[in-house]
Amino acid sequence: MARFDLGHWAGRFWNRRVGGMLIRNTVVSSSVFVVGLGVLWVLVEYAHMDEVIAAGIGFLVANSLHYLLGRYWIFAGSDRKLASGYVLFLMNSAVGLGVTMALFWVLITFTPMHYLVIRIVVSIFAGLIVFALNAALNFRQV
Repeated sequence: MARFDLGHWAGRFWNRRVGGMLIRNTVVSSSVFVVGLGVLWVLVEYAHMDEVIAAGIGFLVANSLHYLLGRYWIFAGSDRKLASGYVLFLMNSAVGLGVTMALFWVLITFTPMHYLVIRIVVSIFAGLIVFALNAALNFRQV
């Protein structure tokens, strides 16, 4: 059975090229995150939707935009086909969505924090996980 080598994986992610991808990813993530927050806010405040369901919808809207920007700017040069890349991106996003929804539910249930603040805090964890999955598995850039 193969042994997990943390040093090997750290070396793959801790370099200048991947740092540049992470910076571009942060710009894109932050931009589409604002769009997702806007969707969340409109759905909760004007459509009177449940906060957790609205957070999931906002997450999916933002991630579809993220894929397009990520494919052509963050991970430029990937040989992954458009359709299969989108499917893999959505699968990776599903992992992020699971993390997002679980942490969002825990924090909204057990803390007095405002739902928008919770969404921001949760996005940091989910975003890093999705970046790593896409960099390594989808666009094969690390």
